[in-house]
Amino acid sequence: MMTIMQTRDSKRTTRSRKEITHERIVEVAARAIRRSGYGGTGVADIMKEAGLTHGGFYAHFASREAMLAEALDRAGAETAAVSARIASAAPPEQALQSLLRAYLSKEHVENMESGCLLAALGSETPRQAPEVRRAWTGRLKEIIDGIARLSPNWGQPRAHEQALVTVATMVGTLLLARAVDDPKLSDALLKASLKRLIPASN
Repeated sequence: MMTIMQTRDSKRTTRSRKEITHERIVEVAARAIRRSGYGGTGVADIMKEAGLTHGGFYAHFASREAMLAEALDRAGAETAAVSARIASAAPPEQALQSLLRAYLSKEHVENMESGCLLAALGSETPRQAPEVRRAWTGRLKEIIDGIARLSPNWGQPRAHEQALVTVATMVGTLLLARAVDDPKLSDALLKASLKRLIPASN
C-alpha cells in the first residue's frame, strides 16, 4: 500500500514538474515571437533560453506550430492583463483614454518584447499555419470587445464599429511608429492618433 502511494505521489510530482516546464517554454516563446517574429523564433533557441535541451521539445508540443499558437495565446493573455490593470486603475469614465495613452506611448513603442502581439506579429500572421492564425484572431476579437466595453457608447450598435476603428488605429499606429527610423516621425504618429482618438486632448 505504501509503495502504491509513493508511486502515485511521484507521478503527481513528475506531472507537476512537466507542467511547470511547459509553462516556462511557452513564456519564453511568447516573448521571443514578439521580439524576433515567427521566423526568428527557432525551437533550439527557445529551449536554450528556457534552460532545456532541444530534444525535450516534443515531450511538450506536437509541432513548432503548436508551440507558436500557444505562445501567441499567452502573449495575448499578457496583453489583456496589462490592459485590464491600466483600465481598472483609472476612473471608469477615463479608462479608455488611459488605455489609449498607455498603448500609444513611446514606452510601448520601445517595449516590443512584452508589448501588444497584434502590432508585433500582425504583418507576419497571414503566412502562418491555421492554428496560429486562429489564436491571433481570437485575441484580436477579445481586444476589440474589451475596447467596445470601455466605450461610452457601450450597448449601442455603433460601439462595436467604433471599437473596430479604434483598435485598427491603435495597432496600425504602433506598427508604423516602431518601423520608422525617424524618432520625430514616430512621436508624431503617436500624437496624431491620440488626438484623433481622444478629441478632448486637443
